[in-house]
Amino acid sequence: MTNRRGFKLIASLAIAATLGLTACSGDDGAKAPNAGTSTDTGVAPAAAPTVPTVTTQPANGAADANPGGTIQAAVENGTINEIRLSNPEGKEVKGTLAADKKTWSVGEHLGYGKTYTWSGTAVGGNGQQVPITGSFTTVKPKRTEHGTLNVGDNKTYGIAMPIKLDFKNPVADKASVEKALKVETSVPTEGAWAWLGDSEVHWRPKEYWKPDTKVTVTAKLYGTSFGNGVYGKNDVSSTFSIGRDQRVEANTQTHRLIVRQNGNVVHDFPASYGLESDKGRVTPSGIHVVMEKHNTYSMSNPRYNYENVVVPWAVRFSNHGEFIHGYAPSIPDQGKRNVSHGCANLSPANAKIYFDSAMVGDPIEVTGSSVPMSDTQFDYFDWAVSWDKWLEKSALT
Repeated sequence: MTNRRGFKLIASLAIAATLGLTACSGDDGAKAPNAGTSTDTGVAPAAAPTVPTVTTQPANGAADANPGGTIQAAVENGTINEIRLSNPEGKEVKGTLAADKKTWSVGEHLGYGKTYTWSGTAVGGNGQQVPITGSFTTVKPKRTEHGTLNVGDNKTYGIAMPIKLDFKNPVADKASVEKALKVETSVPTEGAWAWLGDSEVHWRPKEYWKPDTKVTVTAKLYGTSFGNGVYGKNDVSSTFSIGRDQRVEANTQTHRLIVRQNGNVVHDFPASYGLESDKGRVTPSGIHVVMEKHNTYSMSNPRYNYENVVVPWAVRFSNHGEFIHGYAPSIPDQGKRNVSHGCANLSPANAKIYFDSAMVGDPIEVTGSSVPMSDTQFDYFDWAVSWDKWLEKSALT
C-alpha cells in the first residue's frame, strides 16, 4: 500500500531542489523588474545615419588667402565623390585626392588677387550626398619681391660656405620671411639664420661643415608676406654638397701661407701680406671665405696710385679687395716682409698650385695682423660674428 505522506515528502524535496538550482543560475536570485515582459533581443540598435560634413581651407568667403599656402577640402563622416576648384576663367586647378578620398589638396600655386570656386559632392556611408561649394579670394600684393640664393644646384663648396639669400629691397617683416626658410642636411648640423642687413639673410653652421655633407635650402617665398603689402614673387631652392676639408692658415708675422687638407699640411708657401705701417693696407685678421677665382685679374686702387695691374691666379677672399694671387715683383719679400696692399702675394708658380686646389667656400684664416676683420663691413664676413651674436641676428629670437 502506497504511503501518500511519504510521496508528498519526496515531491516537496524535488520541487525545492529545482528551485535551488534556479536560484544559483542568477546573480542574487532577485527577479528584475518587468522581467516577465522584456522585449530585449540582445542585438544593438542600428546606428543613426551620419551626414558627411565638408570643410574647406581657406574658409568660405576669405578675401586674403595665401596663394602658396594650404588649399584643401576635407570630409568627415564620408568621402569625396567628385571635386573641382576653378579659377575665374573656369579653368580647373590641379590637385590630389588622398587615397582614403577624405581630403583633396591643391597641386599648384594659385594666382594673386583671384577668386576661386569649389564645386563637387561628398557622400556618406548611407549614400547620402552633400554639395561641395564655396569660394575664396587670394591676397592682392602692392608689389612682389624676388629672392636670390648664392648657392647653385649640384655645386660643391668648401667647409666655411655660408648660405645667402638676397632681396632687391629691404624686408619689413623679417620674421615672416625667415619662417619660410628651411635648411636640411644629410649630416646633423647645428646652424641658424641671421639678418646681416635689411635685404639679406644668411645661414651658416655653428662650426665648419662636415666634409661630404649634402645640403638642401628651400625658401618658400611665394605667398609669404614681406610686410607693407609686399609678397614673395616665387619660391627658390638649391641642393648642393660640401667638399673636402681644406683651409688656409695665413700668418702675417711668419710670412707663410699654409694649406691643410683634412688636417695635414699639403703646401707651405712663403708669402707677403699687407704693409703693417699703413692701416689701409693691413690684411685683416679673422676667418675669411673664398668667394671667387680668376685666372687673371686686373687690380686698381686710386688711393695708392695704381691702375689695371694684372695679376695671375687670383682667389678673392674679401669684397674689401683682398686676394691670394701671384705677383712676381714681390718674390724677394715673400717669406720675409709684408709689402702688399692687403693681398697675400705668392710667386706665380705657387699661386697656380694653390689656385688649382682652392674651392669657393674654403676658409682663409688670417692671424697676426694689427687689424681685426670687421663683423659688419664686408660681404661674407659671417665667421667674424661670434655664435652668440649670430643667434641674436635672427628675426625669430
